Amino acid sequence: MDQLVQKKLPNATTALILGIVSFIGCCCTSGFGGIVLSGIALFLIKKDEKLYAEDPDAYSNFGQLKTAKIITIIGLVISIIIVIIYLYLMSTGQLDEMRDQYMDVLKEMQENQ
Repeated sequence: MDQLVQKKLPNATTALILGIVSFIGCCCTSGFGGIVLSGIALFLIKKDEKLYAEDPDAYSNFGQLKTAKIITIIGLVISIIIVIIYLYLMSTGQLDEMRDQYMDVLKEMQENQ
């Protein structure tokens, strides 16, 4: 019997890393970085899903791709929620108020040291 050597999907690890980093991107860039990183990861996942659909027996890490997809979708949803909140705060002027209050607290802390 000739045993089939299974390959790894080429973008599964990259998509998983991008999905995880999208969580950091959503927090540090008001959600916009998370959307970009999640979008790239979803594109890579879609490419690998097409490869897997052509020959499912040839690839061994489809579970990793499914995990990457779940993490990426969660990161995308969180990023979209943060963008909506950020845009709401900007449009109502509350973002500037929050920034001013934050700066006042920092000044008080520096004066008390």
